[in-house]
Amino acid sequence: MTERRCDEVDYIQFLIAAPRVFTCTEAARCQPDEPEAPAHDAFTRLLQRQPPDTAALWQEVERLVQRDAGILVFDDTTLDKFYARKIALVTRHWSGKHRRVVLGINLITLLWTDGQTRLPIDFRVYDKPFGGKTKNEHVQAMLTQAKQRSFAPRCVLCDSWYSGLENLKTIRGCGWPWLVRFKANRYVNPDRTGNVPIERVVIPPEGRVVHLKGYGMIKVFRTVAKDGDVEYWGTSELGMDEEGRKAFAKQAWGIEQYHRGLKQCCGVEKAQVRLGTAQRGHLQLAIRAFVRLEAYRLKTGVSWYEAKTAIVRTAIREYLAHPTMPSAITA
Repeated sequence: MTERRCDEVDYIQFLIAAPRVFTCTEAARCQPDEPEAPAHDAFTRLLQRQPPDTAALWQEVERLVQRDAGILVFDDTTLDKFYARKIALVTRHWSGKHRRVVLGINLITLLWTDGQTRLPIDFRVYDKPFGGKTKNEHVQAMLTQAKQRSFAPRCVLCDSWYSGLENLKTIRGCGWPWLVRFKANRYVNPDRTGNVPIERVVIPPEGRVVHLKGYGMIKVFRTVAKDGDVEYWGTSELGMDEEGRKAFAKQAWGIEQYHRGLKQCCGVEKAQVRLGTAQRGHLQLAIRAFVRLEAYRLKTGVSWYEAKTAIVRTAIREYLAHPTMPSAITA
C-alpha cells in the first residue's frame, strides 16, 4: 500500500496561509523542500477520500461551543463558479451578492453563535438537481442532528426562505423557540375573523400575538429600515419583546460574517477540481480551516484577515532580508 504523503492538516494549513491561489498544484508547490514532498496528485487524492459526513467538523467544534447557550442560525450561500462547465455540484442558484442567478455550489450551514463566537456545527451541499434532498430537508436533518447532540439553544433563527411550516414544526419538535422573518404575504389570523396576509395586519411596536395558519399562536413584529424597507418577524416565544428580537437578530447576523470570512480567508470557492467527492472534500477542509482561524481569534483577539496577513507579511520580511531578484538593472 502506498504511503500517504499528505493529510488533512497539511491541506488545512495551506488554505489558512494561501493568499490567492487555492489549488492542489499550488499546495504542492508550497510544501517545504524535503525529500518525497507530496505532489499535486497526492492532494487531489486527499480531497477525494474525505468522508461524506461532517463528523470530523463536529469533532473539532464540539469543545468550542456551549450547547445549552447561544443561538442556532441556518442559511445558505452560493459559492461562485462562473466559468464552470464540467465541475460536479455546480448548478444555477440565486446569489444575494450578485442579485441574480449565477452558476455555483449552494452551501447550507447550521451555525452556533453567542454573539462573539461564530462556529459552523454542520453543513450540507444542495444537489437536488442530481437527485439529492431539498434545502428544507437538509435543514431538518441538521436540526435533528443538533438535537441528538444535546443542543439547547436560546433560540433558532433563519430568514423568510426557510420559514416554512415543516421547518418551524421541526424546531418545535426539538423543544426550541424560534424567531424567523416572514414574507409580506404570509397568512395569519389576528382576530379570529379569518386569515389575511401579514402586511395587512396592524402591528404595534411591541408586537402582536396572532395565529399562524397551519401552526398555532405566535407573536409578530414589523420593522422599518432607514431606507424604507419593511420586514416582518415571527416568533414562537409569545413573551418576547422588541428588544429581545433585536438582540437575537443582531446575533444571527454572525452567519453573514461567517460566509464572508469563509470565502475571503479560506478559499472555499477556489477549488479547481471536477469530481463531486473532491469538491465536497475541499468544502469540508475549508470550513475546518475557518474553525482554526476563529479559534485563534478567540484566543488572541487577532481577526481572521489580520492572521492571514501576518503570514504573508512574514514571508515578505524574509524575502526583503534575502532578496532573490537583482537590486539594480544593468545594461
